[in-house]
Amino acid sequence: MKLRDLIKHLTQNGCVLLREGGKYSVYQNPVTGIEVPVTRHPEMADHTARKLCKQLGIPPMS
Repeated sequence: MKLRDLIKHLTQNGCVLLREGGKYSVYQNPVTGIEVPVTRHPEMADHTARKLCKQLGIPPMS
């Protein structure tokens, strides 16, 4: 999965970029207040993207 597709999905579901780190960007779901670090590799495994969505409390990508 492409990183840009994951970021687009996160923002469409209400998540916001909280801060940038050295190797990670931290996204937050303002509804739940949960923060999750997202690696900045251009590609990631599909199961990793599903796990991030589950942690943030948003629907998985289809």
